[in-house]
Amino acid sequence: MELVIFLAIGALAGFTAGLFGVGGGLIIVPILYVVFTQMGIDPAVVMHLALGTSLATIIVTSISSMMAHHKNGAVIWPVFKNLAPGLVIGSFFGAGVAGLLSGAHLQLIIGVFVMWVAYTMFVGAKKVVDQNQVLPSTPKQVCAGTGIGVASAVFGIGGGSLTVPYLNHHGVVMQKAVGTSAACGLPIAVAGALGFMLFGMKDHVNVPNSIGFVHIYAFVGISSMSFFTAKLGAKAAHALSPSVLKKCFAVMLFIVGCFFLFKGLR
Repeated sequence: MELVIFLAIGALAGFTAGLFGVGGGLIIVPILYVVFTQMGIDPAVVMHLALGTSLATIIVTSISSMMAHHKNGAVIWPVFKNLAPGLVIGSFFGAGVAGLLSGAHLQLIIGVFVMWVAYTMFVGAKKVVDQNQVLPSTPKQVCAGTGIGVASAVFGIGGGSLTVPYLNHHGVVMQKAVGTSAACGLPIAVAGALGFMLFGMKDHVNVPNSIGFVHIYAFVGISSMSFFTAKLGAKAAHALSPSVLKKCFAVMLFIVGCFFLFKGLR
């Protein structure tokens, strides 16, 4: 039954990843939190296990999503190369920061952050992007990548919630922002997942079928299904207008933000 649940999570998360370029973490984390809680896993590590496992699955999801967006010419590779070093460094250390926070604090931080992003994206949905606007310099992009990496590991996401608004704000049209974000999810996920494994092992976390803060069965079930559905989501993204894509993105984030605020305040 657990495997069926993990496969269903993967199908939903993969489609979301391809559609919004968010890696699927914003869908995976809250559902895994509920599933792991029902499995009787220690409440003190449930949130951390959901975050670490989410990042591990995003490795596979981001590869599938990135390939699909690349075929549509939606990945800006020079920007990816500038952001990648900071994303790797920030994501690894972000996993360490998450390990120092309690589950309740993580839920509140994620809830507030996600709702803020949802608000800014929804308000700016009708804003016409100035495509003549120049992206920041390479050093500034590296710094932005570091900040996005740290936050992504703490939130267990592929960075799309930050990368998409960041690129869109600097003149990148929504479809290309989503495509580039999908590519950026790979270095974030690899570094973040390794960080959660290592820091979890260092803390001697004893959860069956897991390595540190990464649950192996959940990883296999979710990633195997999401690899295929991410391509469908990417295809759907190019069929929608930028305005509609922004509004859908914002609504999804708002729902997830409400969930984490509710759980964190209980």
